[in-house]
Amino acid sequence: MKYLSEYRDADIVAQYLEELKKTVTRPWNIMEICGGQTHSLVKNGLLSLMPDKINMVHGPGCPVCVTPLHLIDKAIYLATTQRVILCSFGDMLRVPGSTHSLLEAKAAGADVRILYSPLEAVKLAKENPDREVVFFAVGFETTAPANALSVLHAQREGLRNYSILTSHVLVPPAMEAIAGDDSNIVQGFLGAGHVCTIMGLTEYYPIVAKYKMPIVVTGFEPVDLLQGIVMLVRQLERGAYKLENQYSRFVQETGNTAAQQVMQQVFEVANREWRGIGNIPLSGLEVRADLALYDANKKFDIAIPPVTESKECIAGQVLRGIKKPYECPQFGKKCTPTFPLGAPMVSSEGACAAYYHFSQAENRVAV
Repeated sequence: MKYLSEYRDADIVAQYLEELKKTVTRPWNIMEICGGQTHSLVKNGLLSLMPDKINMVHGPGCPVCVTPLHLIDKAIYLATTQRVILCSFGDMLRVPGSTHSLLEAKAAGADVRILYSPLEAVKLAKENPDREVVFFAVGFETTAPANALSVLHAQREGLRNYSILTSHVLVPPAMEAIAGDDSNIVQGFLGAGHVCTIMGLTEYYPIVAKYKMPIVVTGFEPVDLLQGIVMLVRQLERGAYKLENQYSRFVQETGNTAAQQVMQQVFEVANREWRGIGNIPLSGLEVRADLALYDANKKFDIAIPPVTESKECIAGQVLRGIKKPYECPQFGKKCTPTFPLGAPMVSSEGACAAYYHFSQAENRVAV
């Protein structure tokens, strides 16, 4: 197949659904790790089309959703008290901090700007030499190369008024944390194809071997996901566990080595707090010490105290796959995209937003 439309072909979808029904003989819990996969499953109605024995568990794969409260509060503090030009992608502006969001700070007069690329923020820094410009760098390994490139570009330009507030998270440590948790119910993973396009496949072999759990890397279209689920169920049914690559049209064994080199020039691996989940060792990226000038966490030495999540929000349980969004008592009531209690109702990759926007009645069917 060569074209995008082929990965949305209803006849091919029907073929994989039929094969899945013939293959599955017992219940299986499968986690799609990325929020983009979750949205495709929900938006295309695939959850209710699959056999009842297949339970799709929605993972923590939404970097906006897992950005800790104290970092959002820090971004708000920088924008409101330090008079920086605070730049970010759009989703991040509506995520609630401990008291309000960046969008509310913008409405109150803070200079908060929505950009489509961190390189736009570097341009802003060059055009405003008397202002500090901070880019809120959030994302998986997929957005890390562009954010790293912005630092290298600012360095080459000799800019001293540009920095990034880093909240990068890494997928493999999160998968290992889930697989190794005593309460884990997941028996197989759908790996995130866009992450593996950058990082390759090598980090996943040890997880498969250690936990005897199959992983299939997939794309995000309906055919991608169903083919990946079929590949995973075939393994589970015969007691096999290996790494397979459904997304071979983009994912290569070694990934994008040029992008990896850019990341290594700017970032180093560090412990990271995941909102609603807690600390996961070596699951994040921080700016290297020799580039501290471009690290907003160090440039603006601000102590933001830890704060607790809303007791009404069960985002942590949703992100760990323990509960579905519709099992939250506040889903669609006190928590909506307009007035969210937690980040998964805001982000374009958030599971709660997916369930809210796409066929709520259908998606309330337990799978």
